[in-house]
Amino acid sequence: MQLFYSEHISNNSAQFTFDKIESRHIVKVLRKKTGDQLNITNGKGDLFTVEIALPNEKKCLVNIVKSEKQQKPWNYYLHIAIAPTKNNDRYEWFLEKATEIGIDEITPIICKHSERKVIKKERFDKVIISAMKQSLKFQLPKLNNAVSFSEFISKEIEGEKFIAHCEETVKKSLKQSAQNSRKITILIGPEGDFSTAEIEKAFNNNFKPVTFGASRLRTETAGIVAVHSVSIINEN
Repeated sequence: MQLFYSEHISNNSAQFTFDKIESRHIVKVLRKKTGDQLNITNGKGDLFTVEIALPNEKKCLVNIVKSEKQQKPWNYYLHIAIAPTKNNDRYEWFLEKATEIGIDEITPIICKHSERKVIKKERFDKVIISAMKQSLKFQLPKLNNAVSFSEFISKEIEGEKFIAHCEETVKKSLKQSAQNSRKITILIGPEGDFSTAEIEKAFNNNFKPVTFGASRLRTETAGIVAVHSVSIINEN
């Protein structure tokens, strides 16, 4: 299956028009013609089967043949709040792989030791969309705007809350801590780790310390380990 994406397609209309970029890709690159069928998702769990009515390179018009609700493959809600990496490519790698594995929400958090304090959200959104399409997912992870650690930690967050840090304190493994959790938020710090004050603040806001193993991991690696571990924990 080749999957296309548009947040604008819905069950309320019988036809849909692709934007200029997708239209050119469909008509010029893929050489699709009148009558050919395509698959589109809106990133909200819907899969639309459409048929090309007008293969125009600037405005490819399609008729919506049918729509089906697709069940999310995982039975939990995972939110990773992770500091941007100094190298943007590493953060994009995390976004791509996390989307492929399965994640619901991502918040870039700016910490005391963060070397990067500005993110390219538009670019990151494109990476997530591409990974969703490639991995044939129908739920688009929510990417929030970057916020400070203090702002994030002060929000009311439902479910189980964990922080992964490198200081020598008593910690349980994520596998032990997240068993049977259906709504999970995990904090992952920058290359220089969270500050001691940030860790204390997290504890004061009911975040529990967890470890991902004996190795000291890069930020983006820790993020992937967290996403994959939660996936494995919740396998049926």
